[in-house]
Amino acid sequence: MSRPSNDESPFLDNDARAELRARKRDAILTAAVRMFNERGYHATSLDDVAAQLGVSKPVVYHYLGNKEQVLLRCMQRGLAELQAAFDVARAEPGTGLDRLRRYLVGYAEVNMADFGRCVIRTGDEVLSPESRALFRADKRKIDGHFRILLEQAAKDGSASVDDVRFAAFAIAGALNWPARWHREDGPQSIREIAEELARFLVEGLRPR
Repeated sequence: MSRPSNDESPFLDNDARAELRARKRDAILTAAVRMFNERGYHATSLDDVAAQLGVSKPVVYHYLGNKEQVLLRCMQRGLAELQAAFDVARAEPGTGLDRLRRYLVGYAEVNMADFGRCVIRTGDEVLSPESRALFRADKRKIDGHFRILLEQAAKDGSASVDDVRFAAFAIAGALNWPARWHREDGPQSIREIAEELARFLVEGLRPR
């Protein structure tokens, strides 16, 4: 008697179970991050998140842990997306300023989306000392990306940067702010805003 294929079998194999678990975890995380962004961390409970998904609170605990652990995962997801944007930009051909511009666009896009917005709009002071230390260690790496790309652009002459540290802080501040004012129903898309911000900032760095 032949063995039924995975499509025919009513039982999930290990890979299928892992994929289903990941999809459920992602659904919970997405519901949670949107509530954190809309209502604020303190005004959101895991009961709210569970009700939004039509599941019980223990289901949320099972997949993600307590409320602080859920928030930390949301913030770490945002940082991971920023890291991915940096990796794409770093591989961009052209000048250092070309790579910086690519990162500015990617960074702005992430910060106006769900998980990046959570990083900006939720202060890490709500985390426990242990979780805060984990978050800040990862955040420092992200903060260093601007300096790396600015230094490359200054070195190859595609940008004029007198003070890399100051420029990095100024750029980060400009790109973090849209996470607070951008609205999905606004006149411009996330990509349009990101492109315009990048163009504005890059023009200020071109050698004169």
